[in-house]
Amino acid sequence: YFLFKIGNRMVAIRKLSEIQPGEKGKIIDITGERTYVKRLNDMGLLKGTVVEMVRNAPLGDPMEIIVRDYKLTLRKAEVDGVIIEIE
Repeated sequence: YFLFKIGNRMVAIRKLSEIQPGEKGKIIDITGERTYVKRLNDMGLLKGTVVEMVRNAPLGDPMEIIVRDYKLTLRKAEVDGVIIEIE
């Protein structure tokens, strides 16, 4: 992860694919092709949305997250372009 200073506070920035179960954060950016970003947006992954990691499969893929009060299961490669601010 990376630490950035925003105003008077330090902010931890990570890819959604790198967080651990129990961690949560706010989406600050989604990088990638337009169709990729649109697909994730259609699933509720929008800038400003809080997501929480629920669990990873035994080999780490897929991962289950909570987005807008529902559970969503995605492969790590599918969320590799989602950048979050750790809460």
